[in-house]
Amino acid sequence: MVIEVGEVQVNPEPLVLRIFLKSIELLGGIKKLAEYRTLTWLPSLARAVYAVVLREEYNKIEDDIANEIGLTRQTVRNILRADPELAMKKIEEMQELVEEEGKEMKVHTAGGIAKLAYRLIKEGQEESNIFLEYSTQVMEHFSEEVPWAYKVLKAIKEKGLKFPVVTPQELIDKFSGIPIKDKKIDDVAPKLVFPINNPAHLLKRIKEAMS
Repeated sequence: MVIEVGEVQVNPEPLVLRIFLKSIELLGGIKKLAEYRTLTWLPSLARAVYAVVLREEYNKIEDDIANEIGLTRQTVRNILRADPELAMKKIEEMQELVEEEGKEMKVHTAGGIAKLAYRLIKEGQEESNIFLEYSTQVMEHFSEEVPWAYKVLKAIKEKGLKFPVVTPQELIDKFSGIPIKDKKIDDVAPKLVFPINNPAHLLKRIKEAMS
């Protein structure tokens, strides 16, 4: 996804990925999420990160963010109004957080964590090798349990997928062989609704197709 700021085009995705990974770190890392069986939180977390970046970095209004990510305006509002300090308190009691959130992270929780991660990244609190570290964790520990959302975001970074995506073949060409739960992107892509404007939108479309 490329955003126009004045006459300059900018790409928010590198920052989004850094904040997404910081959010995972705050939750204890991929391994911890797998242990708690909460890898299903990642799509909600990714969408919240996109909303926060679009608001904080590009001053996008709620309606524009909702359109770009594929969420309702109220959902975006809940993300942007979330309390990062409350999110931090919840993270400190991980077992209670897991019991409270269930299989899908609630919007206000995802928003709070995304805002906290954004603040920490802007303050310079970032591990330079965090992406490699999490990639290694995934490959070594989880095999078939690797979260599809993480795999898709990792592939976007590595393969250089350009947005908007307007045909299934564009995804198949870049991501052929990537497993989405018990299927492959080759099977899932034809079922998606196009165009797909950004990575968060892609995660949402895949989730809808797999429902």
